[in-house]
Amino acid sequence: MLLEKWCLKDLKSFLSSCKDRVSISIIHGLLITSGIFSNGTSAAQIITSYARTGDIDSARKLFDNLPKRGIDSWNAMLIGYSRGNDLLQVVNLYKKMSLQRVKPDSSTFTVAIKACASLLDLESGEEIWRNAMQCGYGDDIFVGSSILNLYTKCGKMDEAMSVFERMSKRDVVSWSTMITGFVKSERVREALEVYRRMQKEGLEADRVVMLALIQACANVEDSKMASSLHGYMIRKCFAMDDVMVQTSLIDMYAKNGKLDIASGLFRTINCKNAISWSTMISGYAQNGYGVKALELLIEMQSCGFEPDSVSLVSALLACSQVGFSILGREIHGYIVRRYNVNQVLGTALIDTYAKCGSFSRARVLYDRMNSGDVILWNTMIASYGIHGHGEEALAIFHHMIEANARPDDATFASLLSAMSHSGLVEEGQHWFDVMIKEYKIQPMEKHYVSLIDLLARAGRVEEAQSLIQSMKCETGIAVWVALLSGCLNHKKFLIGELAAKKVLELKPESPGIYALVSNFFAAAKNWDEVAMVRKAMKTAGIKKVPGYSVVEVNGRLHAFMVEDKNHPQYQQILGILEEMEVKMRAMGYVPKTEFVLHNVEEEVKVRMLLNHSERLAIAYGILNTARGTRLLITKNLRVCGDCHEAIKFISVIVRREIIVRDMKRFHHFKNGSCSCGDYW
Repeated sequence: MLLEKWCLKDLKSFLSSCKDRVSISIIHGLLITSGIFSNGTSAAQIITSYARTGDIDSARKLFDNLPKRGIDSWNAMLIGYSRGNDLLQVVNLYKKMSLQRVKPDSSTFTVAIKACASLLDLESGEEIWRNAMQCGYGDDIFVGSSILNLYTKCGKMDEAMSVFERMSKRDVVSWSTMITGFVKSERVREALEVYRRMQKEGLEADRVVMLALIQACANVEDSKMASSLHGYMIRKCFAMDDVMVQTSLIDMYAKNGKLDIASGLFRTINCKNAISWSTMISGYAQNGYGVKALELLIEMQSCGFEPDSVSLVSALLACSQVGFSILGREIHGYIVRRYNVNQVLGTALIDTYAKCGSFSRARVLYDRMNSGDVILWNTMIASYGIHGHGEEALAIFHHMIEANARPDDATFASLLSAMSHSGLVEEGQHWFDVMIKEYKIQPMEKHYVSLIDLLARAGRVEEAQSLIQSMKCETGIAVWVALLSGCLNHKKFLIGELAAKKVLELKPESPGIYALVSNFFAAAKNWDEVAMVRKAMKTAGIKKVPGYSVVEVNGRLHAFMVEDKNHPQYQQILGILEEMEVKMRAMGYVPKTEFVLHNVEEEVKVRMLLNHSERLAIAYGILNTARGTRLLITKNLRVCGDCHEAIKFISVIVRREIIVRDMKRFHHFKNGSCSCGDYW
């Protein structure tokens, strides 16, 4: 009798101290020999203990041999399977329990629905939820939270909201489940609205909620909401020493383009980890600050952190942005030594090689990869496109179809862009129709932009204008920019003026777009409109982005601005350019001063052309590299028509291949011709 009282009173705490199945077996045997094991509570505790130590087989054997199974034993077995992540067994055991007409309780329903949520088994989960309501647990806060979890994980946010609104009691878990569900479903505005309601009910957000809200602000790029949320966290002293929260804030600010704030937060983290380093590197790379991203990668390693796949992908993105081919190859070597070249890293390497002008390396790497997902195919199609190889891009597309890979909207966007860069008008129109009719992909703005660009580049601006008028989706600024660019190239001033005014009506934020509009009016000799555009830029606080070109020489990047007279080798550079121009004129070169969009004298225009950044970069490369060395120039703006013509002559004079990557595409100059065939 004394043993029975001791066992029933202290069995749970005693079992929790047992770390292995042998100890539990001994206690199990002691209870049997004492004759008190018939107690249902003791059986459930033994089952729980077996499962806790990982011996789920002994737990199930005991469960199956019980002469009578109370709800405690059923729940113990369900929880055991759940903790062991054997979720199918949870669902199957629940169904067996229903067949034996055992009455479930709150724990039963909660565990069973949770298993369905993890399995994304919506049908079984909803059936269990109906049973819960029939048994009177429809208003149970734990069961309610579990069905919310099921719906949100299955993307059924409307159904989740319906349950949520009917709940008479809601705890922080219920609110956070809804907020995180809306964020994951990319219904960010609704997530923020639920959070505001949560605040009105006087509930304090927990860590899960705050992380979800930070992600929401990052996804919608709402800098005002981001600052408000950060301010709230500071006032509440909320987890500001939590590296995960701090890293999420860095990501949020980086995605909102607030890199100064992101960098400041990064520097305040006392215990940085690899994720925080990677996030900041990624922030720089994705916002176009490739050099800073690479500098931070080097600093990361000097602080003893090994780059992970995320930081390596970001570093490769940075290399591709600035055309740093040597560092890209070094990162490739690092990946080979430390990692397997998996799908993600392999795709990033292909993109880097292609954008650094080493297309042959990109193709070799592509051919070595055993299998390809859609992203890999899309990357290769896009890579061929920016190099002006439209036919080869189409061949990759056909290869993709033969491999039974289904193209997505991004595939067709890349394919149409490749058609545009190669002037394959009929092919582009054909595949645009195939995308709609055969693959049932409704065209989005990016598809229309590529097709309009394709038509406008070919001088068919009237057809491009008609296509805009037939668009079923909203006509954004990119559509009109594509039309305007074609009108500028082909001097179609009437339609171009309409496009320019549409662009200005949409209030662009990019200085490059204002520059395009200004250049169009300058080409039309409409200097009053040029002045108006510049005034509009000043009013909006937008400054014109200066043109610059970067050349890689001996493993270092050298940047040049227009008329960069401060460079220590400027006089030598100018001497080479002047010498080149004499030889070029003898070969038939005539400066195209119409590309100087300033109202100045002709002689001044010729001098300005000579000092364009791409020419300065080329001259520097000629000065500081061995004869025959290939030069890669990366330019932040579109290469001008006169420079394009001049570089063809220079490639003959210096007997080199000169590759120029502008903001749109690659130009491979060799033996007096360009790979674009003068179609750009």
